[in-house]
Amino acid sequence: APAPALRVDGPLDVAPGLAFGDDRGIAGMDWPALRAAVESCRACELCNSRRNTVFGMGNERAHWMIVGEAPGEQEDLQGKPFVGPSGELLDAMLQALGLTREPAEPQRQVFIANTLKCRPPRNRNPAPQELAQCEPYLQRQLALVQPKVILAMGRFAVQSLLRSTLPIGKLRGQVHSYQGIPLVVTYHPAYLLRNPVDKARAWDDLCLAAEVMERQAGAGASGLPA
Repeated sequence: APAPALRVDGPLDVAPGLAFGDDRGIAGMDWPALRAAVESCRACELCNSRRNTVFGMGNERAHWMIVGEAPGEQEDLQGKPFVGPSGELLDAMLQALGLTREPAEPQRQVFIANTLKCRPPRNRNPAPQELAQCEPYLQRQLALVQPKVILAMGRFAVQSLLRSTLPIGKLRGQVHSYQGIPLVVTYHPAYLLRNPVDKARAWDDLCLAAEVMERQAGAGASGLPA
């Protein structure tokens, strides 16, 4: 199916309870300090039930950044994002675009992170205060990576990044903006496993993100601002 038309939107309605300041010095951390801060974080009660924090993985200068929701059981056990069946589906989606999470140049190897770095018990939905406490970590990861496009997967990733309470179905098919970075909304792989009928729509979203990258590359080659 053809990708939706390219359209850029600005900030959306603010989701309540997600706007917290950074009072832990996170905004000035480099990669080692940020990783250590996540590993030792006790800012919310999720630290009491986690097995491992899930910092994220990938190229630290990746052109593509994938933002998911919260770690599940396998992520909690392994300390890695998107493992198990949802991870296999994500890898297939990336491969279809010529991308990978395995070591490669920044154009091909993505960086993957979640809005939450710890698993909520029994995979319940993240609480607003948990998202708020974790938000500075994700913000710093985005600032360090400086991706050319963000792919937000799932409702809580979208709410955290776009401050939107709208459902994903109303946010798809557009190019949004996160601090000047193009952002494309799509479904979480775990949702697609439960609702395979929406895989075609997710493919449209990936094509839209790829179109954003192509336009940036074309603008750069012509000497215009990307």
